Amino acid sequence: QTERASPGFTREEINSTVWEVPEKYVRLKQIGTGAYGTVCSTINEKTKEKVAIKKLHRPFQSEIFAKRAYRELRLLKHMKHENVIGLLDVFTPATRLETFQDFYLVMPYMYTDLSKVRGLLSEDRVQFLVYQMLCGLKVINLTKDLKPGNLAVNQDCELKILDFGLARHADAEMTGYVVTRWYRAPEVILNWMHYTQTVDIWSVGCIMGEMFNGKTLFKGKDCILYYLFIIKCSEFPVEESLKFQSLRIFKSFMVTVDLLEKMLVLDAGARLTADGALAHSYFNGLRDPEDCPEPKPYDDSYDNATLPLEEWRRKNTDTNTKLQPIILRI
Repeated sequence: QTERASPGFTREEINSTVWEVPEKYVRLKQIGTGAYGTVCSTINEKTKEKVAIKKLHRPFQSEIFAKRAYRELRLLKHMKHENVIGLLDVFTPATRLETFQDFYLVMPYMYTDLSKVRGLLSEDRVQFLVYQMLCGLKVINLTKDLKPGNLAVNQDCELKILDFGLARHADAEMTGYVVTRWYRAPEVILNWMHYTQTVDIWSVGCIMGEMFNGKTLFKGKDCILYYLFIIKCSEFPVEESLKFQSLRIFKSFMVTVDLLEKMLVLDAGARLTADGALAHSYFNGLRDPEDCPEPKPYDDSYDNATLPLEEWRRKNTDTNTKLQPIILRI
């Protein structure tokens, strides 16, 4: 017997997953899936706006999953910047806390992500994309799982940083498995337990080089080979650095090369920060202080909390967003 949808909601199965969403969301189509959730595009029939809805995979199956869901919900609600994905709405079909098992995050729809962009990009497009990455990173003020697949773009080359499930403050304990290896800073490869936001600047440098070259800069088969490859590429003296990874296109873009060299520095302490990179002459003519406001204080006291599963479930309902049929308050 098919379970009936909650009042005001509609149920449908999409690729073996049951979705229960408010009736205003129509024409659901799966556009992505990962270890922690599935994303569908949909039309809000009332506003005619196309949005993306993420359904978390069994967010209350364990304390770890519930804490991760709470972190993602809080971060999405906190971030308000044009280069960072934000939260439009959040809802659940549950009517009581006891039956609260699933919730859905509604976010702006983005056309694609950088991992799906094919072909070499023009200099001005690369410049604009990198500028937006840095503006978003400055506002987030957290270390991120930064890779092309987590950078959404639309037809106008507007970029938003996605996925806050793994975002953490820079001094939190991290491991070498947090970031996709090809974009991972050397200090993460070495499993240093404390580091700064410059790990993300290394990732930006790798992504920037890849956009120019059309190929991954550092592509090792395992962590050891990857690190050795980075070391080998870094052995070139400054005047020879244009040869690393055969990026000959950079020979006519000395300012571009200078920025890349300062982002791809093995010594994390000597590597540019987001502020330092934004102040580089590469962005002259594009820079606008209003694009990069100072990050707002963010309460991360729950990050080190250890709570029972039911308490995490209750905290996920402690929201400030109008939802039906029960109220979730962020």
